[in-house]
Amino acid sequence: MYPMGSLFRLLTESTPILRNKMTKLLPLLALAAISCAAPGPAARAPAAPDKFDSLFTGKTLRFDYNHTGIVTEEYVSLDQIRLEGDWPGSRKVLVDDTGLGKYIFSVRDLETKQLIYSRGFCSIYGEWETIGEAKKGVWRTFHESQRFPEPRRKVQLELTKRSKNGSFRPIYSGVVDPASRFVNRSPLNAPGEVIPIFENGPAKNKVDFLILADGYSAASRKKFEADVRRLVDAMFKVEPFASNRGNFNVRALHIDSAQDGITNPRGGKWNDTPLGLSFNAFDSDRYVLSYKNRAIREAAALAPYDMLLLLGNTKKYGGGGIFNLWSTCTADSAQAAYVFVHELGHSFAGLADEYYTSSVSYEDFNPPGVEPWEPNITALLDPKNLKWKDLVEEGTPLPTPWGQEGYDKASYSYQKKRKELIASKASTAEMEKLFSKVKNTTAPMLTSEKYAGKVGAFEGAGYKAKGLYRSEADCIMFTRNPNRFCRVCSRGLDRVIRMYTE
Repeated sequence: MYPMGSLFRLLTESTPILRNKMTKLLPLLALAAISCAAPGPAARAPAAPDKFDSLFTGKTLRFDYNHTGIVTEEYVSLDQIRLEGDWPGSRKVLVDDTGLGKYIFSVRDLETKQLIYSRGFCSIYGEWETIGEAKKGVWRTFHESQRFPEPRRKVQLELTKRSKNGSFRPIYSGVVDPASRFVNRSPLNAPGEVIPIFENGPAKNKVDFLILADGYSAASRKKFEADVRRLVDAMFKVEPFASNRGNFNVRALHIDSAQDGITNPRGGKWNDTPLGLSFNAFDSDRYVLSYKNRAIREAAALAPYDMLLLLGNTKKYGGGGIFNLWSTCTADSAQAAYVFVHELGHSFAGLADEYYTSSVSYEDFNPPGVEPWEPNITALLDPKNLKWKDLVEEGTPLPTPWGQEGYDKASYSYQKKRKELIASKASTAEMEKLFSKVKNTTAPMLTSEKYAGKVGAFEGAGYKAKGLYRSEADCIMFTRNPNRFCRVCSRGLDRVIRMYTE
């Protein structure tokens, strides 16, 4: 840890701190959110290579911080500024204009105030604050990171958070001097072997995926590589990944775990793995996350990446994905290929879950009367200006009728049976048998819909049976049935691919 005073001089030399919060803020090394609204994402400003070189060194800085709070209070405090290797991202598209994410990370030239880099993102904290624990006043802290090209001059770092009305408010601001002695420049240590899966060109012109092993012992190194290749092959059979394969580089990083497998608290299994993957995130049986963000970032720091994917060595069904954080997937469930692709929809393109019959821990994740920022669901507050109206065929009614009653009856029955199996600690084989049964039941129902395969506004999405709508009857973000994204989701994925490869 660096001395508190030095860190404040380094990162907050021009940041006002509210006096009535001083006592609370200093122990947290935090900056209070201020009430004024901030603008949303700026218009994309492609920079020529010489423009990039004039602003940045070509290396990468990582801003590590702690995100602390409850529903009514939120603080961000510095952990460290870390120097990594070469900048792997685009050198032309530096400012994010997608409008995606619950938060925006921005970098401004301190002298000119010019916005020189930004990315929208979501976080574990952002999900946690929507669950009951946070609303009861339980304080939690989650470690987070933002990476950006190393600037040549002092910059202002800003974190802003989306309000319900769509505006953004600041939650952090701090000044970074890249020449400061407090920037962590210690050598990066490779925790394991980087395995090239396939490479199509320089990192700056491609989308770089890095897949990290967790719960794989030294003896399981070959299994890890085989698992990666199997799941990557499955991903690139699905559009729009299939037609964009040449725009990707994929690498894998094997890190030895002391034993095979990951933590499953509900099953009474605890493994101290390097990356900390665990089931039961937010007490959801299938939700796999890690709270060891700093360890994950340090492990990945030597390899070029735009997106991290964490692969857990277990047969139990599970995974997770958070936009511009990382995705998780368990390797050996019968549904692994589906989970791998579905979770990438979240982490890579900010796609929302379209299902609503499965139980989740979130409360008011999508508040009533608020248009979601995710590109693939809508509150349909204004049908004439539906966000994907250009894809709707003339004559398709909005909302679009479908057999929701029959689907719900079958799906809720399945969810009841699934809860019973979880409570009884049923085998993975029994759970997989149930997955197959529900697929055989619901797939014919959705493909036989009058408007199946057409774009409209089908009620039921985003964990809500009423008030939220998806664009097609079925999609890989809705059920395990199809091996495809709907057209709206595909377009969202394409947009992000272009952002990294233009």
